[in-house]
Amino acid sequence: MTTLAIRASREDDLPAITAIYGHWVAHGLASFELEPPDQAEMARRRAAVLAGGYPHMVAERDGRVVGYTYASAYRPRPAYRFAVENSVYVAPGGTRGGTGRLLLGALIEDCTRRGFRLMVAVIGDSANDASIGLHERAGFARAGLLPAVGWKHGRWVDSVLMTLALGKGATTPPEG
Repeated sequence: MTTLAIRASREDDLPAITAIYGHWVAHGLASFELEPPDQAEMARRRAAVLAGGYPHMVAERDGRVVGYTYASAYRPRPAYRFAVENSVYVAPGGTRGGTGRLLLGALIEDCTRRGFRLMVAVIGDSANDASIGLHERAGFARAGLLPAVGWKHGRWVDSVLMTLALGKGATTPPEG
């Protein structure tokens, strides 16, 4: 078995990132988008994440991107500035192999180092056992359920909210 490396994403990773995300938009319920965005849009989104001071990383095996993760603002109002929302996507056929765990762990570590205090997971589909389990194993706790909040693939889809305190969490005021 080859080693999986987690590193900061680069512009030349965008074709793989676009393909991974596009697959889950078209075939899954993790994203509530209905049409897969093109590479130019994914490049714009990555640039916005980086410009906002958030991490954007990939998992690479044998020179091939097999997953990616990033954090972004949980909500745009300034009082939310110490909370981030995470996203983790693994290439089709690569789920349940540890890639998501390594990506999420690296993202948590990076966001903690940057001074964020809370990570929020908004998981599409309450039956998404793989993502819910991934987050639970990383220490996230369920914070709520938005029932039937989206309509995709001919059915109503829930969103599961999970949270993880980062660093000192809410025990002390933030720095900065």
